Amino acid sequence: MSISKSVSISPVMSKLSRYIASAPRKALPSAALEATRHHVLDTIAAMVSGAKLLPGKMAISYARTLGGRPEATVVGSRVLTSVVNAALANGMSAHADETDDSHAASVTHPGCGIVAAALALAERERRSGSEMLRAVALGYDVSARLTMSLDAAEFRRVGHLTHAFGPTFGSAAACAALARLNADQVRHALSYAAQQASGLSTYMRDTEHVEKAFEFGGMPARNGVTSATMVAAGCTGVEDVFSGERNFFIAFDESRRTRRAPEPEILVRDLGKTWEIVNTNIKRWTVGSPIQAPLDSLLELIRAHGVKADDVEKVVVRISHRGANTVGNREMPDICMQHMCAIMLLDGIATFESAHDMKRMKDPKVLAVRRRIELLGDDELEKLLPSRQGIVELTLKDGRRLHHHTQHVRGTWRNPMTRGEVDEKAFHLMAPILGAKRARALCDTVWNLDKLKDVRKLRPLLQA
Repeated sequence: MSISKSVSISPVMSKLSRYIASAPRKALPSAALEATRHHVLDTIAAMVSGAKLLPGKMAISYARTLGGRPEATVVGSRVLTSVVNAALANGMSAHADETDDSHAASVTHPGCGIVAAALALAERERRSGSEMLRAVALGYDVSARLTMSLDAAEFRRVGHLTHAFGPTFGSAAACAALARLNADQVRHALSYAAQQASGLSTYMRDTEHVEKAFEFGGMPARNGVTSATMVAAGCTGVEDVFSGERNFFIAFDESRRTRRAPEPEILVRDLGKTWEIVNTNIKRWTVGSPIQAPLDSLLELIRAHGVKADDVEKVVVRISHRGANTVGNREMPDICMQHMCAIMLLDGIATFESAHDMKRMKDPKVLAVRRRIELLGDDELEKLLPSRQGIVELTLKDGRRLHHHTQHVRGTWRNPMTRGEVDEKAFHLMAPILGAKRARALCDTVWNLDKLKDVRKLRPLLQA
């Protein structure tokens, strides 16, 4: 027999659940709407290009084995499957590479999970493009605030995977809005999200990027869709997982090992005023985040001084200690600092193709340049995190010494890419898979997504 108890709901949960439930009816301000278009297109381009990389191929192959009702598209394929399976596969494709966006302060890659989840559920529910955009922006707000409430950098440092925690809740919020859950149901969906919140920072040992693609993109997308659709189907849950006995913040209180206890109030701080999607970075280069600033610096030096690889005696690259630990002499080209800097010096540019050319990892010309490159972790740059700055120092054979410090990487919120730059990046990622005509049509449709009455109309453009 169940025992009836009065339920106490905290002010934080009350405000958050009401905000999520009302999001589909609230128009985005112009800056947030434009930023959301940028991030949706950027993430869809990551899905399309990632579908042809190993993690994406494996995700699509796995989705085929699952069957499921034909509710949503597995991007880059002809597979139609259940909304949960599609979200999982598309999330993995979106992070099959180092192409997708990132939010520095929350230490997350929000788009690969949130956009994958929102796209799948919007397709199943035949929601409008405008409603999908509002849901995505909401997801970024919840995702960022969730890990920031846990002191994101320290939470990750002790071993938790912020990249999975935040986007799980962000995906759940986006899908709750698209499922049109009321505030009571939203609270239950957030409780299901909390039960699924997990992830370890062991992803750095994954040499093929497959498990990493699941942890960063597929798992959060799947978790979010599962949370919202279970509640939409009638499942009930805990009224307030963020407060009371044995709550989420008690379970993940790392204050004994970090400098700060969790701050649940951050979850609702400036909701509706500060739009975190505007504060989210889009990558200019399709490589790991710590490599972005050094490539910007190298390109500036190459173009300003006409530097060629043969002119260089030595290269010293300085980034944060954590960044150096992540990208130092890695086995994959797109997350190996020394390799990508060598490529930039040899080619004068870094492209998607060169960042994924495994053969060049063993090319004698590349290895000869790579031996002249030294990567150092820098105490002062470590202190500046989450700002991922980089310093490149060149010693040339003619005795000249050149120096460039990139403080604001192109594509970050302090130095954002233009619509034209995002469009160019997305088109060049998608055209080899979809063909130029369909890639152009998909770009144009996403730029006008708020005018689309049914997201399912994207389906023919997303299939390959």
